[in-house]
Amino acid sequence: MRSFEVPGFYRSPLISAIKQKRKAADKLKKDFQPTLLDLGSLQILLARHFGFCYGVENAIEIAFRTLDENPDKRIFLLSEMIHNPQVNADLTSRGIRFLQDTKGNQLIPFESLNAEDIVLIPAFGTTLEIESILKKIGIRLEWYNTTCPFVEKVWNRSESIAQKAYTIVIHGKPTHEETRATFSHAAAQGPAVVVKDMQQAARLARYICQEAGQEEFETEFSGQYSSGFRIDQHFRRIGVVNQTTMLAAETQAIADFLKEQVRSIYPEPDAVADTRDTLCYATSDNQSAVMGMLDTEADMAIVVGGYNSSNTSHLFELCAEKLPTFYVDGPDRIENATTIHHYDFHAGQDTTTHDFLPKKDIIRVLVTSGASCPDATVERILEKLAGFYERSLPYSDWQ
Repeated sequence: MRSFEVPGFYRSPLISAIKQKRKAADKLKKDFQPTLLDLGSLQILLARHFGFCYGVENAIEIAFRTLDENPDKRIFLLSEMIHNPQVNADLTSRGIRFLQDTKGNQLIPFESLNAEDIVLIPAFGTTLEIESILKKIGIRLEWYNTTCPFVEKVWNRSESIAQKAYTIVIHGKPTHEETRATFSHAAAQGPAVVVKDMQQAARLARYICQEAGQEEFETEFSGQYSSGFRIDQHFRRIGVVNQTTMLAAETQAIADFLKEQVRSIYPEPDAVADTRDTLCYATSDNQSAVMGMLDTEADMAIVVGGYNSSNTSHLFELCAEKLPTFYVDGPDRIENATTIHHYDFHAGQDTTTHDFLPKKDIIRVLVTSGASCPDATVERILEKLAGFYERSLPYSDWQ
């Protein structure tokens, strides 16, 4: 896999050295045990896989290169490049402006753009409708499109099964940029519907099994189905794909459940398309690494990343099921050895916890981060924790 020119301030010498050693010792990526940083009274266990993925590094490289090569042009991002506050702040500080927020609300009218402007398409991709608007203005999207190739792989999978007369069921967050883009591409090929979780999949089953009618479906799934969708026609054959950053176990559970529902009503052997998991490699590796990390005895976990990052939120969910877990977006959130400001994912708001470090002779802390989080951010958090115990990170051990 190719390497990218990512600004050095996003890198971490310590974490890079650790990752290189782990990769050399485990080329097939079968060992998901964490890396131990033994600081005596503080033991930090780093997940086997975390941090920037292929799609994120590709997007960052294109964005910073575009800035360097076009100092005299207006440069816009369709929306956040990736879901990381530091990276987006770095880009806006260099003059890039967002056209939309993460929900698709307009911040700068498209009508104010001209053919000489540059518009970067974020790693999540965008809808065919927005592509059409920008192309009519004369903007050359192909030069500045940072859509992740793994997202495009889902689009291609959707197109291929839609052409065989299957309805596309997308497991994803309906308002997420990637899901909106995938839905747009899928709906251009055939019927499509989005389900956000297993609870909503169970509700969808009522319409598959004809236990509820068209009008109720249109109300309950408003904004989540393609134009002209008919429940009496379009659930006879389905194929399930997903937003690339969802929980793998949940996607599989939803796919298995919906397949069972369809086959109970339409027993034809080809009623369900043979679709493979469409999670990206980084999402899969990071989730597997967290599961391996959670097999290790620990007192607490820290998950680092943007609060609107889908893949990071799922890492938090996995950790929070087993341990006290703190979701932070940077080292400043750890105020001191007793106070941490963190994101309450379930309440959707910031919160503060006092005495967050257990009072024990030896404390074991699990640490991971999302695919859009710089390793340098994680290192600064490790340094902060180490400083509470008057220790420094053992970089020399990994050189």
